Amino acid sequence: MFYLDSYLLALALLLTLGILTWAVSLWRRDVSIVDSLWSLMFLVAACSYLFLATERSPRGLLITLLVAIWAIRLSAYITWRNWGGGEDYRYRAIRHNNEPNFEVKSLYIVFGLQAILAWIISLPLLAAITGENPIGALDLLGVSLWVVGMAFEAGGDLQLARFRSNTQNKGRVLDRGLWKYTRHPNYFGDFCIWWGFYLIALSAGGWWSVISPLLMSVLLLKVSGVALLEKAIDERRPEYADYVNRTNAFFPGPPKTLRPQD
Repeated sequence: MFYLDSYLLALALLLTLGILTWAVSLWRRDVSIVDSLWSLMFLVAACSYLFLATERSPRGLLITLLVAIWAIRLSAYITWRNWGGGEDYRYRAIRHNNEPNFEVKSLYIVFGLQAILAWIISLPLLAAITGENPIGALDLLGVSLWVVGMAFEAGGDLQLARFRSNTQNKGRVLDRGLWKYTRHPNYFGDFCIWWGFYLIALSAGGWWSVISPLLMSVLLLKVSGVALLEKAIDERRPEYADYVNRTNAFFPGPPKTLRPQD
């Protein structure tokens, strides 16, 4: 059964949260605070689904817990990373390209859009929380994939934070640890986490929520993730090209051995 009332409530909550954060961004003149909000939107959606569920099943409690751990950690990390740094360069570019009246436009270009995307992507959470099938092998597989994803995402963030904290590494490229096997371990981790959520939803009977991990995969690979970040890095750090040539972009794999040029 598709719980339309729960789904529409989540939309209302996410849009309200987006509007409130937009108001804060006007005061701070910094729309990049939306990055700290992004993961928390899914926690709000999950909690609203759980609150209206006719029965709080073990699967529903489990996936809400997994979402909470992922969302709070990611939001806290992004907030810490961006603290005191001003508006992120990506959003400065968006601001420049949408003047005049970006303050008004940002309500739907940035905050409204992210609320809608989070609402659509939250479908596996709705399916898992409202599903009535017993817990099975797919749930265990989904949790296992979530664990792998958290290891890559949180581990990659930790390694990058330590690398940047050393002033001797300024201008250098991190190519150790998880970053030795993929140029974006945090994005790959996010990819695993959302496919893990989908496997849990699939076990509950929510096959139709496959649009969520597919959309998240497109965002990570082609829109706001790998493609956007690498374009910016290439423009600012030409030495990054060597790292690109020997390291997988997304899916982890052994480093490539480069042949010496004649």
